[in-house]
Amino acid sequence: MTASRRRLRRTTDRYQWEKDRALLPEDERRRAGAAERDTGLPREELEFSTEFGSAPADAELARWFGVPEGTRMLCRSYRTWARGESAPLSLVRSWLVYDMVAANPALLSPENEPWPGGTPHQLSTIGIEIDRVVDEVTVRLPRSEETEILDVAVGVPVLVLRKTSIDTMGRVVEVAECVLPGDRAEIVSTTRLAPWPKRCR
Repeated sequence: MTASRRRLRRTTDRYQWEKDRALLPEDERRRAGAAERDTGLPREELEFSTEFGSAPADAELARWFGVPEGTRMLCRSYRTWARGESAPLSLVRSWLVYDMVAANPALLSPENEPWPGGTPHQLSTIGIEIDRVVDEVTVRLPRSEETEILDVAVGVPVLVLRKTSIDTMGRVVEVAECVLPGDRAEIVSTTRLAPWPKRCR
């Protein structure tokens, strides 16, 4: 395993950054995305791999989305590498309701990835605005295939972040699971607090 690897630093304020970028012109959105922000690397130093497929929602997915079991889902898998490194920085799987995103056929093709502006802009093309994002982080030992793909040493845990995106109508519009190698990733959470009323100061 390589002694020194690019680290990934994922912060929660990225979500407002991504949402704001969804409103920018395409040429500005193409300049940098979330992967560049998380790694500090320019796009030309990153490599991307994407796979798309569809499958019926199992009981767990159906519960997350509040849809009937068996609902057709769009399943997307992403890997991002720092150029010259053998292991990806993370493994990401994303699920969306297929019939919802099919309103824009361009969203169904992996050939359009990496999409300028990411998922917030993709959803904006079908009239969806993300209102809030819920992150749930757990730690576990990697599965055998994750150990091999991420090239983590025996005994090194992975961070598993489940991101749930909820739109302004209260619907779950995307669930994504991001698996990060525990020895070269960190998750930073920032909570902004409302100021006290002036009379309390």
